[in-house]
Amino acid sequence: MTSESVAIEEKMSSPDFWNDRQKAEKLVSSLKTLKNQIEPYVRLKDDLVSLRELIVLNNDDEDDSILSEIISELGKIGKRMDEFELRVLLSGENDRGNALMNIHPGAGGTESQDWAEMLLRLYTRYMDRNGYQYKLLDLQPGDEAGIKNATIEVKGEMAYGRLKSEGGIHRLVRISPFDANHRRHTSFASIFIYPEVAEDIEVEINPEDIRVDTYRASGAGGQHVNKTDSAIRITHFPTGIVVQCQNERSQHRNRESAMKVLRSRIYLKLLEEEDARRAKVAGEKKDISWGNQIRSYVFHPYTMVKDHRTSVQTGNIQAVMDGEIDQFIEGFLRWKERKQ
Repeated sequence: MTSESVAIEEKMSSPDFWNDRQKAEKLVSSLKTLKNQIEPYVRLKDDLVSLRELIVLNNDDEDDSILSEIISELGKIGKRMDEFELRVLLSGENDRGNALMNIHPGAGGTESQDWAEMLLRLYTRYMDRNGYQYKLLDLQPGDEAGIKNATIEVKGEMAYGRLKSEGGIHRLVRISPFDANHRRHTSFASIFIYPEVAEDIEVEINPEDIRVDTYRASGAGGQHVNKTDSAIRITHFPTGIVVQCQNERSQHRNRESAMKVLRSRIYLKLLEEEDARRAKVAGEKKDISWGNQIRSYVFHPYTMVKDHRTSVQTGNIQAVMDGEIDQFIEGFLRWKERKQ
């Protein structure tokens, strides 16, 4: 155990620990995070000690069954070391926290809006596979098909650290289902990932710097369309950031969600500005992550998904569209570490 975890456990043993419930829950969460960081290292260290003992035993006895066990354990330890490496790579300031994801189609009308909805399905499948909880804060349907915008709140350990690899331009090449002549089309959609800002982090938003507009939520019709102006759009004048939320029936709840998204976007903008200043001082050129085409999904004339940053690729496009994107996320984390 670390000195930090020992200090937290000492506080938890105090009889008045739960008097301030919010503070107590934060400390319990911090302890859980610390244990999740330490326990894989301790298990890996114990496994290596056991493996060493097996090797010594085999050197003495030259037993085939022991050799077989050594080979099996080497495979298991190799896998655990890969998992531990990823945990080390996910050690950024916000990596272990929650995330906000925004999906927005590029130019191209129905084609791009349909592609944006395909990406929404891909990422919700990924979240389901990995046990993340998620909530649609805003979903605007397309004119004929697909979506014009989606904002998702993603909760779970390392949600931001893993999903930040997906920020950028995603390109689709396919035979269009909307083209009567069955021509090949290229579509684009943007993914934006923001860290959810913890309540104890100060992000100053002056009420005079924002405009709050209300409007009637859009939808497919019937009971899903609000009869009152419950949807919220907030414009932040100093940064030009505009956020909107409409999926709650209550205007108050939509406003809370919109302010949460706004705080996260302003916070990320401040972090990016700080990174840019550091890069300028160091004489480095920093890529503008949102402006790059990071990945291509080709359905025709062949099937392939390729990440242009890491060169990770696969021909199993259906698995990727069903949310199997770990190879791309892990490839990005290792690529970023090498680049740094």
